[in-house]
Order: sequence, then structure tokens, then C-alpha cells
Amino acid sequence: MLEAAALPNSRNRKPDDVHPYLSGNFAPVQQSLPLTACNWSGSIPEELYGGEYVRNGGNPVSNEDLGRDAHWFDGDGMLSGVSFRRTEKGVQPEFVNQYILTDVYLATCTSKNLTRPILPSIATLVNPVATLWNVMWVIFRTILLVILSRLPGSLQAIKKISVANTSIIFHDGRALATCESGPPMRMALPGLETVGWYNGQRAEGEKDDKATGFGGKGIIGFMREWTTAHPRVDPKTQELILFHSTFAPPFVHYSIIPPTHPPISPVSPFEKSIRRLNAPIPGISSAKMMHDFGVSFGHTVIMDLPLSLDPVNIAKGKPPLDYDAKGKSRFGVFPRHSPELTRWFETKACCIFHTANTWDDNYVDKKSGRIRTSAVNMLACRLNSASVVYAAGNISIPPSALRTGEEEEEEEEEEQCRLYYYQFNVNESGSKINHQFGLSAISFEFPSTSEAAAMGPARYIYGCSGSETTFNASLGKASKIDCLVKMDAKTLIQRGKESLSISPVTGCVDQRTITEVLTSTDRDDPIKVFQLPPRHFAQEPRFVSRKGGLNEDDGWLLAYIFDESQLDQYGECKPEAKSELWIIDATDMKTVVGKIHLPMRVAYGLHGTFIDEKEILHQRPLETIRSLHVRQDKEATGLWLSIRDSLERILG
Repeated sequence: MLEAAALPNSRNRKPDDVHPYLSGNFAPVQQSLPLTACNWSGSIPEELYGGEYVRNGGNPVSNEDLGRDAHWFDGDGMLSGVSFRRTEKGVQPEFVNQYILTDVYLATCTSKNLTRPILPSIATLVNPVATLWNVMWVIFRTILLVILSRLPGSLQAIKKISVANTSIIFHDGRALATCESGPPMRMALPGLETVGWYNGQRAEGEKDDKATGFGGKGIIGFMREWTTAHPRVDPKTQELILFHSTFAPPFVHYSIIPPTHPPISPVSPFEKSIRRLNAPIPGISSAKMMHDFGVSFGHTVIMDLPLSLDPVNIAKGKPPLDYDAKGKSRFGVFPRHSPELTRWFETKACCIFHTANTWDDNYVDKKSGRIRTSAVNMLACRLNSASVVYAAGNISIPPSALRTGEEEEEEEEEEQCRLYYYQFNVNESGSKINHQFGLSAISFEFPSTSEAAAMGPARYIYGCSGSETTFNASLGKASKIDCLVKMDAKTLIQRGKESLSISPVTGCVDQRTITEVLTSTDRDDPIKVFQLPPRHFAQEPRFVSRKGGLNEDDGWLLAYIFDESQLDQYGECKPEAKSELWIIDATDMKTVVGKIHLPMRVAYGLHGTFIDEKEILHQRPLETIRSLHVRQDKEATGLWLSIRDSLERILG
């Protein structure tokens, strides 16, 4: 069991010191556990046997990460999983949580002098009142610490700056933890041991791990290793599709990784893929914060939104992370294997951090007999401002981040995070967006769908909402999820297309509030909501299909649940606080099939997935795993080590 840094005593905190996204169950847990047997109630579907549900999220190891200059997205990556181990009697759930042993985490743990995180906080980079010198200093400090880590006397060289704290996927025999500040990190299942960085060819810890991958050669090669936190795996071809967002032209690169590890699902000759690494995406003129994208069976959609993440902003008197509410949102659509054919579609400013699904409308060309695409469709969680970026850092939201240019068309200037539908016309010349409207007025984020239905016209989208306020939070309050939502996207899209009253961009199909949806008695309601009991809050749900199910929604949602009656009078978690993993019937969105009672709590985090038994059993072999090294007393002597320790102490 690994003990993390002790948390500051909540009783000694002043009210102004409490960070809403780093207190209560947002606060990091203080220990990690190996696979530990759990009690459970109800029943466990056989489809979960032998598999593992794993969720990623930031868990700061440094005390000062809890200060007012911290951001929810900063923390060191920690995976929390429940493995459903097969036994002679059936199944035994086991909980495990482990830090992802990134370069930054290992360097932090092996230094006795650093009191602040090595990487600059997103809160500093986005804060409009941060001085130019302050921003430059935190960036310069990080560069100095990285250089120092590569000099003699260091136990851990910092070669990659990612904290790998955002999501986890499974591809071609590897479980990969992701974050856009670096390449994916391979993890071993079910114990969640860290193997090493994955470069598109091999992962550290595997045989022949010197193969050239994402970065390639050149002075900016390290930037091309920065990989989207949300790569997509094609359920048919098993290709891994991803992009790399950088600070230098052409700013965005694109990669496709075909499967090579048996067993490989049979594919037709027309579906066989060639590995592509770092193909440039044309038409992007500056560095942007790109978190997600859309992938259908035939096309890819890159989102060039007016949310920049660019060091050049400093010279313009702006923070490095800046939202231009008067700018435009651009969507680049291209055939999956031909990024050079990108066509750009432009609309009003918005922020999109997560797409739910992307699919093609195809037809047969009568002359050639070939299948062609008339339109590319995408469902995404659209925000009409960048407020969430500031709120998650407990930063006052500048007025410029709240104005989207939609005020004249909207009756109310409220914060929105809605599931939106886009249809891009690729059958004709030009850049026409056939449709763009919201499916529902209720807040909706952290979307997912059945993996078997992804990249095609999936009917159901699952996500998160709140019963009391909008999903977006204002300063001093954190968004919490007490409603899990299932939307019949097919039905709502059809209603939107048939309606003559929905205005482009700002229009919405279903205008009901969350309260009105909750009180609905319509058995065929296209929106169904599972509301948690009072003071219970959820994390992102993941759908697991029932084997042999006749309908797309025949299966279960898995989600970590926390009862906040376990908070003390100061709003902090009691030491004995524990979470549960709930198994919810996705068909009726009412029945809790089973509950796994965990031995500790799981802090509110980001994204997860369910990895089935077949995938776990067919993981690629590995030779080594990462571990935490501690300097022996006899090694902690010498003039250079004294100088090095002094430099670290000065840098703090």
C-alpha cells in the first residue's frame, strides 16, 4: 500500500482557501490498494465476469496542489478499478487503485525538496489576472526542473511531461492511459501496474521498445507525441485513430494504428489499414486546446474551436489558454485515410470537450455502383462559453469568456452544456452545415454509447446531468452529477429535422427542464433519467452490452457512486468514507442490479471504460514494469548532489 502526501487539515483552512474542485470527494485519496476483495449486494451480470471496470482521474500527490492556484485537471493520474475475478462459485469483485508512474510523478516522489508541482497549473495559464512575469516564471521553472532531472544524481529523468490523468482505452493488446500533454501510457491489467510510454509502435517495457513512433525526428518531435486524451478504436477494423496538437505549424498531426497482435478480428480486404504516423492536417492557423474529435467508419472530424493554448498569446498580452468568444468554431471533415482532403465548415463560437458519436449517411452511386457519403453526422456536448475551464480552477470568469454572440437570438443568457447534433454536407461543393441544433435543454456531459454501435447511427447516448442546477458551475461551487441520462438520439434528431420552428445553432428539440423529464410518465419518452438518492453523486457511466441482447440498450451502466453524508461539518471526507460501484439497468434506467461495496472512496474523476475478459487474457507480453526508486543514504552524498539539492530547494 502506497501512502500519498497528507492532506491539509480542513479545520485550519479559511473559507476562502477551500477549492471546490479539490475538497470533499473531489479531494485526492491518500492511499492506493492492490487487488482487494469487496463485498457486494444484488447480482452481478455474467457479462462482467473476468473483466475490469477502470476509471482515470487526477489525484494530486503534492500538498500545494490543493492551493487556490490549482486546477481540477492538474492532478497526477490515478486509476481506480474493479476486477470481476472468476471463481469456482461464480465471481469475486476486487478493487484496486494505483498511481500512474509517469516521469513527473516519479520525479516528484523521489525529490525531498520540491514543495510545489513540477508542471505549471492550468489555473495559472488560464487566469486573466496572472501577470506576464508570473506565467513566464512558472514555465521557466518547469524547464529548469526538467533539465535538472536529466543531470547526474537524478533518480528519474523527465522525458515526457504528461500526467496521463484523463482517460483509459484498450487497443491491440494494450490498456492505455491518456492525456493530451504526452503519449499514451501502457498499464497492465488487472493490477494496474505501469508498463511504459506507448509511441504508436511499441511501449516501454516490451521487447524491441526502441522503434520510432509518434515523435519521429526533428527539434519539435517531442510535440508530435502529444496525443488526444480521446483516441478512437474502430469496433470493426480495430484501428486506433488519434491526433496530436502542437505549438508549431502545421499545429495538428494525425495517426492511424492498425492492429498487429493476434487474435485480430477478421476484416475485409477493403478495410485493411496501413499505419500512418503524424500526417499533417491542413488549414489550422494557430495552436489550440483540442481535447476530442469525431470518427465515423469513413470520416474524421477535427474541431478547430476558438479556445487557444498558445505560448504566443503571452506576447499579445493574453494568458496562454484563452477563449475568443467573438471567434468562429471550425470543423474539418475528411475521409479517414486522407487528411489532405480536409474540408472546413464554420459556425458560431462554442466549446466542445467531448463528442458522443459520429456516423456517415451513405448511398450507392447509380453510375459507378460505388458507396458514397452524402453527409457526416456528429453528436457532441456543446458549451456556449468557456466557463468550465475557469470554474474548474476556481478562477473568476472574465466577461469575454461568457459572450458567444448568441445573446440577440436567445431569450435568456444562461450557461449551456447540451447534447448537440451537427450534419456536414460532404456531397456538394462548399461548406454547408445542413443541421445544427440541441437535442434537449437539459445539461448533458461525459457522453458515451454502446461500443458495438459506435461510429454508426447509434440510437442511444448516455451521459451526466444534475437535478438542481445546470451542469456548469460558477465560482465557489463544483458541478456534481446526481442524474444519469439516456437519450434516444435517433428519435430526437428526426423530430428536429421535421420541425419548422427550430432555429439554427440556438434551436433545441426538447425544451423540458430536468424536473419535467423526471416527472414524465410516458413509457416511450426519448429521454430517460436515473436520479440518485439524496446526497448521492455519480461519475461518468459506461455501458456494457448484454450478450445476445435484441436491442441496442439491452445492458448495464457502470458508475462509481459516493454518498456525501460521509462528509464532516467542514465539507471534507471522513477517513472511513467509502464509495460504491453501481450496476444500473440501462433499459429501464430505474433498477440498480447490484452494488460493489469498495474498501475506500474513489475521488470524483474523469473517464473510464470496461475491458472484457477476452481482452485482458490476450494482453501483449511485457518484460518490465515501472517502479519507484528511492536513493540510498550512501548515494546521497557528494558535492554535486549538494548543489543539485540546493537548486531544487531554490526552485521550490
